[in-house]
Amino acid sequence: MGGSVSVSEKSIHEFTVKDSSGKEVDLSVYQGKVLLIVNVASKCGFTETNYTQLTELYRKYKDQGLVILAFPCNQFLNQEPGTSQDAHEFACTRFKAEYPVFQKVRVNGQNAAPVYKFLKSKKPSFLGSRIKWNFTKFLVGKDGQVIDRYGPTVPPLSIEQSNPSSSQKPSKTTVSVVLYFLGRITMAATVVLSCSSSTKVRTWKRCSKQIKEQRARLYIIWKCAVFLLSSHD
Repeated sequence: MGGSVSVSEKSIHEFTVKDSSGKEVDLSVYQGKVLLIVNVASKCGFTETNYTQLTELYRKYKDQGLVILAFPCNQFLNQEPGTSQDAHEFACTRFKAEYPVFQKVRVNGQNAAPVYKFLKSKKPSFLGSRIKWNFTKFLVGKDGQVIDRYGPTVPPLSIEQSNPSSSQKPSKTTVSVVLYFLGRITMAATVVLSCSSSTKVRTWKRCSKQIKEQRARLYIIWKCAVFLLSSHD
């Protein structure tokens, strides 16, 4: 499944993937269906919420033409360490998944699955095209075109409430908040560096306490910024 996406591949329906047993599946069989394509993992902090809601979402909309395509991936902290069949059994047994769970793939890098190179090229995220974590979701229309992209923190059931025709761009408010956080990080880092460069023992003792405080603030600010950005993948 390596190689680059050719110019002729203009629709998701032009790709062939493999199921968990290694059998080839032509995605053209899903023409006329709405697809939600997800890179899944069994040992992730997002596993419980996403798998549970994916099962519920599929049962709710399968008769209206929704199909969920799950692709196990082990690229994020080795959180899908087993075989493709292990991942399939996990989804179907623990979370009663009735949708296809395919062969394990890579979603980033030179050896990323062609279908994922296509998805990322059609709908890059706020910080670039790379998949940031497990359970990134791509909504694909009946014509095989990518409609939207959702980050790992976006619950599957919330997708039904969104406007499929709208793009997943961060709001002006989110951008402003992120810029604020980045500004605070810069200010805190400046204090740490200025204190660290002091050669006076008396100044250093006073600054050491400030450094500890700023490090704690840096961590909190950074975690908040990462959460906001990950919600937009």
